Amino acid sequence: MVLDDLGSSLRGTLDTLRGKSRISEEDVEEIVKEIQRSLLSADVDVSLVMELSDNIERRALEEEPPAGTPARDFVLRIVYEELVDLIGESTDLPLEEQTILLAGLQGSGKTTSAAKMAWWFSTKGLRPAVIQTDTFRPGAYEQAEQMSERAEVEFYGDPDGEDPVQIARDGLEATSDADVHIVDTAGRHALEDDLIAEIEQIEGVVEPDRSLLVLDAAIGQGAKDQAQQFDESIGIDGVVITKLDGTAKGGGALTAVDQTDSSIAFLGTGEEVQDVERFEPDGFISRLLGMGDLGQLAERVERAMAQTEDEEEDWDPEDMLQGSFTLNDMQKQMQAMNNMGPLDQVMDMIPGFGGGIKDQLPDDAMDVTQERMRTFEVIMDSMTDAEKEYPKAIGASQVQRIARGSGTDEEQVRELLEQFKMMERTIKQFQGMGSEKEMQRMMQQMQQGGGGGGGGMGGMGPF
Repeated sequence: MVLDDLGSSLRGTLDTLRGKSRISEEDVEEIVKEIQRSLLSADVDVSLVMELSDNIERRALEEEPPAGTPARDFVLRIVYEELVDLIGESTDLPLEEQTILLAGLQGSGKTTSAAKMAWWFSTKGLRPAVIQTDTFRPGAYEQAEQMSERAEVEFYGDPDGEDPVQIARDGLEATSDADVHIVDTAGRHALEDDLIAEIEQIEGVVEPDRSLLVLDAAIGQGAKDQAQQFDESIGIDGVVITKLDGTAKGGGALTAVDQTDSSIAFLGTGEEVQDVERFEPDGFISRLLGMGDLGQLAERVERAMAQTEDEEEDWDPEDMLQGSFTLNDMQKQMQAMNNMGPLDQVMDMIPGFGGGIKDQLPDDAMDVTQERMRTFEVIMDSMTDAEKEYPKAIGASQVQRIARGSGTDEEQVRELLEQFKMMERTIKQFQGMGSEKEMQRMMQQMQQGGGGGGGGMGGMGPF
């Protein structure tokens, strides 16, 4: 994920303090220099870097750490608080009727972000509509229409229209029954005068409650000029950072937030319409520093389980805690994990699993794990219903047949069966924990304590 290099560098810098109970002035100076290098290499604006590092240095030298707190934990907390303060609050987006105007250069991801945001609002019980006003870019109408269909939200555009201002006006009228209107505007390759004039006219027609600047995470130092000019023209209330699943540095987006004195509204984390997160500064910085994000993890789990149940209406995950655990249950659990998104993103949200542990894995470790899950899916598709219901009865001849039918080898089939046994043992442990109320109490303790967040991964075995 974008900013991973920054997070890895910051964690590596702080790890030099491991084992120390006190921090010296020399330690602080060295830590601050490394933090400056990390932020500058991530394309964060120089003035912001100096302000942030000065604050960290001052607090580390002047504040007294709580009794018994290791030096690394003390400085980690200061870095965390200063980064959260730098980013500020999440953009205010109440769950009520509103009109949102999207601005940004061509290629920034506005059209995709419009559909993603509409999908997000729909999951909150609102009825959104996407209005496409881009008459400049070929294919803009078709892309917006297709993305809106995938998001299952209302859409308006005019493929033959030439006046984007009139399209905006007609779109608001045609979708008047929608709760949330998201108006996508045209971008250009640079901040041209006609782009600014056009978006100012559209703003005058739609009278948005909020104007959001969409920025590619790879924007770098150019974000400062973009943010400033758009802010002067229409006023920027928040920033949407796109393509966070890439390898871009991402620091420019942080610069844009500071430049417009605004905040971050959404993060785009992938290509699907569901790959969007409402930005929460505490959780984002916590993940960056390897401390996890239980709030976002819980939301993904809930969403994934609901999606899996919709796909398989006769499957209830609670049945696993009451009766026998079968390969059908395992397959549904794997589908739910796939619905949660890329495993490297999920790992970042689990306290103790992201950050340092993920840094130690080979670069292709997550891809291998995803591939392994897909292989298991193919193998299970080659099994009979009886074999899925009672996998313990699968013998050598059946293993051979399943391997041939799935195009895999026998060792992979046996590996799947071993994985099933491991998950079955874990499920039985959960079955012995008592009532549903007791289970809820344990989950609450995990969320409040933070440190137990990684325990829930035990049932996934080597996934």
